[in-house]
Amino acid sequence: MTSLLAASPLAQPFFLHALLAGTAIAAASGLVGYFLVLRAQVFTGDALSHVAFTGAMAALAFGYDLRLGLFAATVAIALLFGTLGRAARPDDVVIGSVFSWLLGLGAFFTTLYTTSRSTTNGNAGVSVLFGSIFGISASSAVVAALVAAGICLTVLLIARPLLFATLDEAVAAARGVPVRLLGLGFLTIAGVSAAEATQAVGSLLLLGLLAAPAGAAIRLTDRPYRALALSAVLAVLEMWTGLLAAHALPQIPPSFAIMTAATAVYAATFLIRRPVTRTAAPAGA
Repeated sequence: MTSLLAASPLAQPFFLHALLAGTAIAAASGLVGYFLVLRAQVFTGDALSHVAFTGAMAALAFGYDLRLGLFAATVAIALLFGTLGRAARPDDVVIGSVFSWLLGLGAFFTTLYTTSRSTTNGNAGVSVLFGSIFGISASSAVVAALVAAGICLTVLLIARPLLFATLDEAVAAARGVPVRLLGLGFLTIAGVSAAEATQAVGSLLLLGLLAAPAGAAIRLTDRPYRALALSAVLAVLEMWTGLLAAHALPQIPPSFAIMTAATAVYAATFLIRRPVTRTAAPAGA
């Protein structure tokens, strides 16, 4: 009995740290991701996934904590996209060129860091790209959980006006809703959420954690608040599934397991047919 308890993942401190941080991060990603998908701003999430790596490695290269660069870069880019509005959606060639340049800049900062500073954290670049949730410390897990809880609370507080502005921007503005300010505030939250998600699944996969649960929820229900809650629940369940799978099979990276669960759930929604609501024909038709 004692050996079974010792073998349980809940008996391992590193797993408990990952579970605490991962649960909170997944819930925040599910809530934020729902509005990103609903507002057709998944492109912004894609941009954040590219800039997260560069920001983190730039901070390390100049002697700062990588989380400082991670949060600063993602929030700054999110606000930039919010300020530019539709002008921030150039053609595919520009998008591909800029994003490739950002990743190349991240590689430059990685080289600068490993050659000019201490190499005791030489795997930092890999951790930022692919996540290192099983390596998160107790204090970092608590901080991540608190930040994610703050994101969840903020999203829930602004959910009603944000939903109004998302579904009918013109009417919301006419009713006195500060549409532009609300949009900038939401993108700031999205930037913070992206930085948080990077710690769990890495910058290359954070878009999946933001988009897949939300996409699945929207396919399963057309009721906004139900979809918002379902997106958060799916994200948390997918996080738990990924963590348990990675613990049971140590050769599987946690980020891969988490995103495999998220992708599988989204793919499964295509097999589910929602009942079609039929409107009764008028009399005499």
